[in-house]
Amino acid sequence: MKTKTLISVILMAIAVVACKSGAEKADAYGNFEADETVISAEVNGKLLTFNLSEGDELAAGDNIGQVDTVQLYFQKKQLISKKTAIEANFSNIVSQVAVIEEQIVTLEKEKSRVEKLLESKAATQKQLDDIVGQLNVLNKQKESVKSQNTAIFAEIDAVNQNIAQLDDMLKRASIVNPVNGTVLEKYVEQFEIVNSGKPLYKIANLDELTLRAYVSGSQLDDIKIGQKVNVGIDKDADSNHTYEGTIVWVASEAEFTPKVIQTKEERVNLVYAVKIKVENDGKIKIGMPGEVRF
Repeated sequence: MKTKTLISVILMAIAVVACKSGAEKADAYGNFEADETVISAEVNGKLLTFNLSEGDELAAGDNIGQVDTVQLYFQKKQLISKKTAIEANFSNIVSQVAVIEEQIVTLEKEKSRVEKLLESKAATQKQLDDIVGQLNVLNKQKESVKSQNTAIFAEIDAVNQNIAQLDDMLKRASIVNPVNGTVLEKYVEQFEIVNSGKPLYKIANLDELTLRAYVSGSQLDDIKIGQKVNVGIDKDADSNHTYEGTIVWVASEAEFTPKVIQTKEERVNLVYAVKIKVENDGKIKIGMPGEVRF
């Protein structure tokens, strides 16, 4: 009988020790968060298509919507017509310059002929002076007409820039998802009018989450960026799922313990935030509490 009692006491002591060992307090506590991205409209107009729902898995480059581009298309056509008219004026100037140059060539020949006649006293100085005067006038006219090209080239360049701007806006009217991830929230529906900058949806990559935990100043010597740590989440009342995490950031300034962190330490104690990257197997959710052992 005494032997049985002794065995029972020993078993109870082992159980107590095991419970205490299993209930050992973690080194830090926190909550999981994701790098969330809010995707916004880049142009104004009616949302003609918007093909996504909350929970959808999207890949970078997926085309998920289209904003109405009719007004942008008409603006581009007007600019193209304006450019055509400007180029037509440029053609007229080229023709004017060609006519003047032909007249100059004819007068240069006449000048050479009169100079030879003047040497033989068969022409007068006035005849030569008249030709030189006409040549000076034609050369000035030529330079004047050619100077108009500068203004035309500048105007064509301005129109080209406006067309390029519209092409960019037409491209931005297509809503292209920029990152791989899961749609967390959807803010608008198809056929709504959206303005540039209006949020359309929120997306985050849930394959890797970040545990933002908090440590005391006395623990800073035990951690460093790049360090591997054990991260736990609740499995049931008595056990955890355990993951390997990597410390990627440590705050340089202390702060008061956030209210969401439940520890036995006084909340007035100053703590330092630490970010730990954890590969997610699907069990970890945004906002879920987690604990860390260094």
